Amino acid sequence: MKIEIWSDFSCPFCYIGKSRLEKALDSFSHPEDLEVVFRSFELDTGAPRDTESSIHELLAVKYGLSLEQAKESNQNVAAQAKTEGLTYRFDTIIPTNTFDAHRLMHYASEQGKAREMSERLFRAYFTDSLHIGDRDTLARLAQEIGLDKQEVSNILERNDYAEQVREDEREARQLGIRGVPFVVFRGKYAVSGAQPLEIFQGALQRAWEDQAENNGK
Repeated sequence: MKIEIWSDFSCPFCYIGKSRLEKALDSFSHPEDLEVVFRSFELDTGAPRDTESSIHELLAVKYGLSLEQAKESNQNVAAQAKTEGLTYRFDTIIPTNTFDAHRLMHYASEQGKAREMSERLFRAYFTDSLHIGDRDTLARLAQEIGLDKQEVSNILERNDYAEQVREDEREARQLGIRGVPFVVFRGKYAVSGAQPLEIFQGALQRAWEDQAENNGK
């Protein structure tokens, strides 16, 4: 049964949602029958690769907040992430464009390293304060999970997998996805946002039962 996840590596709720979804998948009675597909979604396709602004400053500008309000908002998200065992260091996050990270993710998926690559990219951004828009950094992260560093460097330089990223984003628009994380179970049941674990478990079970019912007809 296919499970598709639209997310962005700079989205704080996506990391939380991914963590909860994976807990649901790991506790499911038939994990070997699940196919998880990571889809690309950029929160800001025009985001610069390099910026002098902090994540607090960017949030303040985006939502018309004061800097203190933005910091408080991020602190609240960090507290929520902590309940999932995740560490968010908003003060040292390096804001960037995530397009190259999504291209790398497509390559990693082809190599059977989707879950490992997704986790490493999220942790690099939110916990390790690494520049995931920098291609050398991306190549090193890929090497850490067992991919060939030089091959990844070549892929990023050639702009490989750009069309796959854009296709995911086109499909997201067709589905009416405006925010992430967005998870689709069996092309039929959708969960939007970093919902509680029980919501993911319920959607997974409903999709599974629906598939079993249809296969029995």
